[in-house]
Amino acid sequence: MITKEEFLALYEKYMSGQCTADEKKLLDAYRDEMILAEDGWDDDVLKEDDVRARIWQRLSDSRKVVQLPQRKVVKYRWLQVAAVLAAVLFAGVFFIQRKKNHETDTVKLTNKVQPPILPGGNKAYLTLANGSRIVLDDAQNGKLATRPGVTVSKTGNGMLVYHFSKSNDAAAPAATPEFNTITTPRGGQYQVVLEDGTRVWLNAASSIRFPQAFTGVSREVELSGEAYFEVAKNKAKPFIVQANGTKVQVLGTHFNINAYTDNNNVTTTLLEGSVRMSSGSSAVMLAPGQQGDVATNGSAIKVSPADIQQTMAWKNGLFIFHDLNITEVMKQVGRWYDVDVEYRDEDVKNNEFGGTISKYKNINELLDVMVLTRSIHYKIEGRRVIIMK
Repeated sequence: MITKEEFLALYEKYMSGQCTADEKKLLDAYRDEMILAEDGWDDDVLKEDDVRARIWQRLSDSRKVVQLPQRKVVKYRWLQVAAVLAAVLFAGVFFIQRKKNHETDTVKLTNKVQPPILPGGNKAYLTLANGSRIVLDDAQNGKLATRPGVTVSKTGNGMLVYHFSKSNDAAAPAATPEFNTITTPRGGQYQVVLEDGTRVWLNAASSIRFPQAFTGVSREVELSGEAYFEVAKNKAKPFIVQANGTKVQVLGTHFNINAYTDNNNVTTTLLEGSVRMSSGSSAVMLAPGQQGDVATNGSAIKVSPADIQQTMAWKNGLFIFHDLNITEVMKQVGRWYDVDVEYRDEDVKNNEFGGTISKYKNINELLDVMVLTRSIHYKIEGRRVIIMK
């Protein structure tokens, strides 16, 4: 970092057109360390000396400084100014860019600092039957909120848990079941314990709709997105998941359902027990270690061996890719980091990737691994990741 006095001398040299290429790089590096102020100047009504005077007044107000020597005025046809102020000890610099505009000169303030894109976390919101909403996010362990029939708490393992309980005046089941919905945003995940003891893990950008109490002959819920279920055993009441036109029925088992609408198919992966998967006129029984795939257009269900490790990676805090197409990889990345993905080259979509990395790493670390393993490059603009050759 150069000193303030060195910068002022270098700035004067720059304004007189005498800077070398290396000195210009030094000036730019110093400028990039600063923070852009939010007020600018309309250069079609202010002369360069006026701008100079106002900048210098800001410096003088913040700290006693040496006088800037007078210099010969150099007129520019196009002038663009951004004021740069630092909050510690002194504030300091403005830079001039020339940009031609056929109608008028313009002044723009820009901040080139890219804010970090953080991984997701325990975030969701609960919508009760009466329409009220409870925000569920990272908080202290213990009870977070209480409503009639529902208690929201966070356990010591860092997950939020949603418990149902019958109120004192709810001895008789309601004539019409009251449904609740838990929704995770992009960049969120959530664990819920239903009234019957069934545990559900929701992945990012997912939702589950369920009755506050299972009072009928079955336990039925509706899923959008992805979730892992550990269903409490109850032979008298089968547990049914409706997901994007597909029905999965179990008595007590462990399984994962991926029903994101942008996948164009629903995949059920069985880890333990047995499930019956049906869609339209097609129905199959899955055994542990198998997965059933059905397209949303109503085609027959396809049964195949499951990649359990890759399927369950999201629940275990990982990204695991076994020769997975980049478009499928980036769908997961986009949901978890809450970013949009753009492909500048169609050919890059043919690349496949393999590897394991924590999903709590910085997004740049994940993308850098992909750059090292295959012939792709990327850049980040705001919350958009651009994939290139």
